[in-house]
Amino acid sequence: MYETIKKQDEAVYKSMIAEAKRQSEGIELIPSENYVSQAVLEANGSILTNKYSEGYPGKRYYGGQENIDAIENLAIERAKKLFGAEHANVQPYSGSPANTAIYFALLEFGDTVMGLKLDHGGHITHGLPIAYSGKAYNFVQYGVNPETGYIDMEEVRKMAQEHKPKMIVAGFTAYPRDIEWKKFKEIADEVGALTMADISHTAGLVAAGVLESPVPYFDVVMTTTHKTLRGPRGAIILCKEAHAKAIDKAVFPGLQGGPHEHAIAAKAVAFGEALKPEFKEYAAQVKKNAYHLAEEMKKKGFKLVSDGTDTHLILADLTNKNLPGKEAQVALDEVGITLNKNTVPNDPRSPFDPSGIRLGTPAITTRGMKEPEMERIADWIDRTVTDPQNHENLKVIKKEVETLCTKFPVPGIKL
Repeated sequence: MYETIKKQDEAVYKSMIAEAKRQSEGIELIPSENYVSQAVLEANGSILTNKYSEGYPGKRYYGGQENIDAIENLAIERAKKLFGAEHANVQPYSGSPANTAIYFALLEFGDTVMGLKLDHGGHITHGLPIAYSGKAYNFVQYGVNPETGYIDMEEVRKMAQEHKPKMIVAGFTAYPRDIEWKKFKEIADEVGALTMADISHTAGLVAAGVLESPVPYFDVVMTTTHKTLRGPRGAIILCKEAHAKAIDKAVFPGLQGGPHEHAIAAKAVAFGEALKPEFKEYAAQVKKNAYHLAEEMKKKGFKLVSDGTDTHLILADLTNKNLPGKEAQVALDEVGITLNKNTVPNDPRSPFDPSGIRLGTPAITTRGMKEPEMERIADWIDRTVTDPQNHENLKVIKKEVETLCTKFPVPGIKL
């Protein structure tokens, strides 16, 4: 792998090979990460990175765009078909810029918006006070029921009636349950609010039909193109035709310059893959694996937020294990299991040293792992967090992890 880089820049080469080894020999449980196909890798690292293409297909500011236009139009049509959308903009560089573009297109600075609290599962772009979204707009934030861990839709309705927001944002980064899109839409209609869905985490499951889609109900939907969608790092915006012109103007020239056409080509490839029957099987298995892993963890005494999952994502509160999330993350890194420390709803601890861990099944499912492997993973997590300072025992677990991983190759990695 990477022979040209090896000859030209050995320092970069060594780190890339070390990362390839880490990915191959370890278990990736961060729910926002996945492994792309060789075809997506090739498109993302292609000669298309050489070309500037400010504007949109047929309306560019530079010449030599006939091939670029063909690729971007293909990405647009595939995205629309995949999600049943009226309009798609495939140019956003990533999720945060895409959300910013939506606000810029449909809101005025200072408008009232409702979004899910960060420590209850929302994203920084959903109104965190110290982030751009929280400073530019008047965000009112809803949360989850402290007893059930579910979003309380009646509370959302009361808040909407009280604050009369211009927009209601629904979506998450650390919420394990499916979202009631239709109820959100009904509440928004009652108060005359626009609706925006952030499905960055679940887009692959939505596209495959194993989770309900917000596209039929919502004014605008944003998703990143990695995570469960298994494409390159980037984002797209889907919307009703009525908002198409405003969205496109907000992305370019409102917030971005030249689009990354190598990434757009990789998006087109990924969307093509997601339109195949095999992707539906993959998405269904992601959900099955997450459910099975959650049930196995519960058997071992883990306290899960909302007591389980409907999606690819699990959020565990380690308070009863007497181990903070940060220490659990470090110990699990030592055995080759990667996940992230995470706040839990109403967490008494700091976000830098929270009570919980967040984990998910997209990447391990891509490798071909199924329910039997979920049982082994739950056992390794339990053994690690039960005795995190027993480094000899951690070495034993690491060897077991590596042995399993040799049976499930990572796409695109040849060591």
